Amino acid sequence: MDGGTGAGTGADVVRDDEAVTRFVERFAMDMTEAGMQRMGARVLAALLVSDSGKATAAEIAQQLRISPAAVSGAVRYLSQLDLITREREPGSRRDSYRLYNEVWYEAVAHRDSVIARWTNTMRDGARALGPHTPAGARANKSADFYEFMQKELVDMLARWRAHEESGQRGTREIPRVGEQKNGET
Repeated sequence: MDGGTGAGTGADVVRDDEAVTRFVERFAMDMTEAGMQRMGARVLAALLVSDSGKATAAEIAQQLRISPAAVSGAVRYLSQLDLITREREPGSRRDSYRLYNEVWYEAVAHRDSVIARWTNTMRDGARALGPHTPAGARANKSADFYEFMQKELVDMLARWRAHEESGQRGTREIPRVGEQKNGET
């Protein structure tokens, strides 16, 4: 996988492979604790640390020290979540996997249709249970929450687009590896 230098940053900085590995595993653990499949989280993190956001299954397996079968299951899972896409170079027999350019935006935007389904299911459940029963009221309250969340999600994504277009991103200083936010080591 690419990623040995600060390519694209204008700096000739060599990455600390050990620190990158720790980041991959920490991020994967965070995602796993949030409910993502463990191997899928590790593969996602491996693609995130690649400057191109792209790698073959063999490159991923080598970086993470996992089997090709584990990569296969993970990329299938990530594809189903619309976090990555599969590509093939013309004339090549090997697939590569790429993050969407705006992986988090796409992931959140995709949830809009999921939340709409949850809302409809809860409304149907409330009707089946009887809207005046405790269970029916709970289902209705869940549907109300999902509707609220869906509207907020759409508004939030629009605000994100406006924020990105304004060029205000990346305004917080990122400490170097081993430094605290206040500059202490």
